[in-house]
Amino acid sequence: MCGIWALFGSDECLSVQCLSAMKIAHRGPDAFRFENVNGFTNCCFGFHRLAVVDQLYGMQPIRVKKFPYLWLCYNGEIYNFKQLQKQFGFDYQTLVDGEVILHLYNRGGIEQTASMLDGVFAFILLDTANRKVFLARDTYGVRPLFKVLTDDGFLGVCSEAKGLINLKHSTSLCSKVEPFLPGHYEVLDLKPSGKVASVELVKFHSCKDEPLHAACDTVEALPSGFDLETVKSNIRILFENAVRKRLMAHRRIGCLLSGGLDSSLVAAVLLKLMKEININYPLQTFAIGMENSPDLLAARKVAAHIGSEHHEVILNTEEGIQAIEEVIFSLETYDITTIRASIGMYLVSKYIRKKTDSVVIFSGEGSDELTQGYIYFHKAPSPEEAAEESERLLKELYLFDVLRADRTTAAHGLELRVPFLDHRFTSYYLSLPAELRIPKNGIEKYLLRLSFEDSNLLPKEILWRPKEAFSDGIASVKKSWFSILQDYIDQQVDDLLLEKAAEKYPFNPPKTKESYYYRQIFEKHYPGRSSWLPHYWMPRWVKATDPSARTLKHYKSATQE
Repeated sequence: MCGIWALFGSDECLSVQCLSAMKIAHRGPDAFRFENVNGFTNCCFGFHRLAVVDQLYGMQPIRVKKFPYLWLCYNGEIYNFKQLQKQFGFDYQTLVDGEVILHLYNRGGIEQTASMLDGVFAFILLDTANRKVFLARDTYGVRPLFKVLTDDGFLGVCSEAKGLINLKHSTSLCSKVEPFLPGHYEVLDLKPSGKVASVELVKFHSCKDEPLHAACDTVEALPSGFDLETVKSNIRILFENAVRKRLMAHRRIGCLLSGGLDSSLVAAVLLKLMKEININYPLQTFAIGMENSPDLLAARKVAAHIGSEHHEVILNTEEGIQAIEEVIFSLETYDITTIRASIGMYLVSKYIRKKTDSVVIFSGEGSDELTQGYIYFHKAPSPEEAAEESERLLKELYLFDVLRADRTTAAHGLELRVPFLDHRFTSYYLSLPAELRIPKNGIEKYLLRLSFEDSNLLPKEILWRPKEAFSDGIASVKKSWFSILQDYIDQQVDDLLLEKAAEKYPFNPPKTKESYYYRQIFEKHYPGRSSWLPHYWMPRWVKATDPSARTLKHYKSATQE
């Protein structure tokens, strides 16, 4: 996990522009480099490093003797770099996993490069010999990337939007900073002036398609057919493989543990595999919540079952409320449920950074979207519509849960790993008949739970624990976190302000005091950038005015059962 930043064709002095690069310093607390491009005085790269692999040669932009004309700045992890080396006979000059991008590009161009990478990534690749700039981002946008391109060819690229919004240029940049789409690459021509012109934007991978790199995966072809035992076995094999490949790290590994199904499965499989490969330190697991909240109690049970070194962070109301503004600044969004859920994750990440030496943090993001875990999936009109909704949620992850998970951890210099969004695992799960993937017997994620029922990885009551939204599970059963937030905000926002909200904010107008409060803070830091969020996250097929699971009729807390 790092911070990348680059400019092409800047009219302003680069020493002034590079102040913008410092806005993302939190993403890489270990080192910083600012480098001009030979022969292009108005082009430069900025890089903030979190050293996770190759402590000696991991600085960027990466340049190797074999390809002196290539410059690479990337944020991510490429899990199959050794398999690709073996398959194509690449001669690596460093231990950096990202070096494979240079070799793949030299061998087969940008299309093959992006398609063959098994991992999470956002990169900027410059080819001065052919005068090309390439941008690319992984299928689900697990690693963030923003860009701004002016009419006269000035290009700015950054891991977070905050590194681009204050750039100086002869023409206005207002409202042109935008997220780079996941699963795409872009080709741009580099002119002698250092300015660029976009040639094409190409989608190289859809979540339903088996990835091209599956051909050189460590797990070979799986048994075909949709009989239940085969499907369950394949799910277990692919999920375990997804966790195993993410063990690649020279820094200590930890795991977020809410006590829900997703993070518990990740933690249990992770600990099992760490033992198998003789990692000689205990796995640290981390839970956050108010005293005796459902998440804390469930996480405690899981940690005892798997034998992790468990840490509990007690959330107090005041601390959570005080964090709202810095959380919104980190997130770059005003989405209601994203902000609610981010406060706990932001504070637990802060604890991990200050009190422990864990840096590479596993988490359960992506499972709800992939395995139909949200409560509202019970109301889906048909299995086919549920399957379509699942795909829509996966495509929009970069705006919501993946955004939350990246920014809250990156704000504290941690690197997030999300095995549920493994390309091979997700494409297999989405290939299963729609009927198999829907909630059954009133239980969401039924197929996933069933697949691990006989594994003894988790206690039965955790494996079959009903869905609890992270922002709700961290609070007490009596009063949910969103109710606590709303009570505080009610005192902060005047009724008259809310009445005139649509006039002040015509795009995505706030409908509640809570959303108005978040929007005010967002506009303070990112004025006029409301289009970064195309729409609020809300459940479907139900008449919901609030995104919390606890407002839906299906929801039952553990104390009511």
